[in-house]
Amino acid sequence: MSALDSMCRTAIYVLLFAVLAASGAFAAPGKATDRVHHKAAATRARHAQRAHHTLTARGKRQSTATHLRVQDRARGTHRRAHRRGLHARRQEVSLRLPRAGMSTPLRGSLESLERQNTRLDAEGLERIEDEADLEDRIAHNQLVAVPVSNGLAVNPDLPAAHRYCRPWTARFLADLAQAHEAAFHRPLEVSSAVRTVEYQKHLMQINGNAAPAEGDIASPHLTGATVDLAKKGLSRAEIAWMREHLLELQTAGKIDVEEEFRQACFHITVYKEYAPSLAGDGPAAPATSQQNAAPAAVANAQGL
Repeated sequence: MSALDSMCRTAIYVLLFAVLAASGAFAAPGKATDRVHHKAAATRARHAQRAHHTLTARGKRQSTATHLRVQDRARGTHRRAHRRGLHARRQEVSLRLPRAGMSTPLRGSLESLERQNTRLDAEGLERIEDEADLEDRIAHNQLVAVPVSNGLAVNPDLPAAHRYCRPWTARFLADLAQAHEAAFHRPLEVSSAVRTVEYQKHLMQINGNAAPAEGDIASPHLTGATVDLAKKGLSRAEIAWMREHLLELQTAGKIDVEEEFRQACFHITVYKEYAPSLAGDGPAAPATSQQNAAPAAVANAQGL
């Protein structure tokens, strides 16, 4: 190897060593590792700081939402308590001052129907079997015409032969109609009166609400002691007046009342106790000309 080659190689080595020294390739291993660890720690710190800010903001939002929910619940509890207080006060006022026209319905029951049959049996009233039996009892004054007047009308659809009832029932109708007409200046309407067993069986076929024709809960209409007064067309004040008046008589044991809602009527059974002087089966006091006029006119019109 020539001296020139040796000098060139030495120069190359010197330059290479200088380059390597400048790039830090020969730096101490410990210092390079420290720099790497420092960068990683700085990165972790930045991540931790970001996470802290995120959690802090999220916590503030959750805290605000929780606070709002608590406030809403408190307001809801307050509103419910306020409504309960208002309802309680309204109930208290309604108990002290009932609204005009409001009264308790005189609802019927199986017990009431059994009681009516028991009392009518005790009074010796037989069930009227058919139209011939009905005509015979009318002829013997065991049944009298419904007392039509300015205060009492009869449903035009009611057959003329069925516009009859027991004498004490007729007295009850006359008294009730007179009192009602004086108070309201309008008539009551009889929608049903005496029926026969034969007619009741037919009624059972077309009216699912009809009472039986036989047995312990047979329709009291079969004795002629029972009438129905229509509620249709009556005002609330009139219905309240009827309930009060009928309840007083029922409490006294003179009548039994069942307020019907499908047929919209007061079903009323009148007992002999209402007018003991008319309770005999002998000749009854003659009906007024006004009482006889309407049934007679309908009978002539229908050829009955």
